Amino acid sequence: MRIGWIGTGIMGGAMVARLLAAGHTCVVFSRTKGRAENLLAAGAVWADSPRRVAEACDVVFTMVGFPTDVEEVILNPETGVLRGFQETGAAGKMVVDMTTSRPSLAKRIFEAAAKIGVSSLDAPVSGGDVGAKNGTLSIMVGGTHETFEKLADVWEILGKTVQFQGAAGAGQHTKMVNQILIAGNMMGVCEALRYAKKAGLDTDTVLASVATGAAGSWSLSHLGPRILNGDFAPGFRIRHFVKDLRIALEEADAMELDLPGTTLAKRLYELLQDSGHGDDGTQALYLGVTSTESPARA
Repeated sequence: MRIGWIGTGIMGGAMVARLLAAGHTCVVFSRTKGRAENLLAAGAVWADSPRRVAEACDVVFTMVGFPTDVEEVILNPETGVLRGFQETGAAGKMVVDMTTSRPSLAKRIFEAAAKIGVSSLDAPVSGGDVGAKNGTLSIMVGGTHETFEKLADVWEILGKTVQFQGAAGAGQHTKMVNQILIAGNMMGVCEALRYAKKAGLDTDTVLASVATGAAGSWSLSHLGPRILNGDFAPGFRIRHFVKDLRIALEEADAMELDLPGTTLAKRLYELLQDSGHGDDGTQALYLGVTSTESPARA
């Protein structure tokens, strides 16, 4: 299978590297070519637009930043993936968006793709940079089960837990569940570690005790040590998490569902983003806020 990939950042780049190592031919595009240089050195082929990627491939994966980016790379009538498929015979081709995006956009892409004989899946992931590098991501897939099964070999390379969730948009809705859980958990992780430090405890010893008990979580085990080491480099950027929480709250509002914890988390992360931490990892919530107005380092 000739695989196309659009978006070679922290997550996408690591996933393409795994596909190349497994022997797949990959054609890649990124807005900044420099981000793909290591992949090109490993054997990936460069294309100069999403349309050119699609013209050369059977299936195209997208892993970009925001819903507007997804819309641009897939649906743009001149340079988008669907246009590229049309140029080379669309029947049987597949497009898989792995960006965390709006469920409504996933449905639009599914419908637009179906009109030209292309199958579409929304397949957002969880597991961060570590999961992308190690192939242990959780992948949540919406679309048709038939298309989902066609990519079984690819799922095996990229993820550890791969679940078909239902119709188009169901993968994105499941990712919103994931992000809501992370939002609440990260507040607990950061507040708990700040408490341990303020109490004068040995924070490494505290972490060893609580991480394997009832309070344990992926965020505590993987991001807790980074926090204690003062490492706020991004496995997942705050500006992208703010985007996700906004989508989750928009969807909740449409369902007349009140999510006060998620609302608070969004406000705290927006404050960090506004103060210049948008490109830090989500664990930078530990830097905290001393008021509702301005963040301050612990």
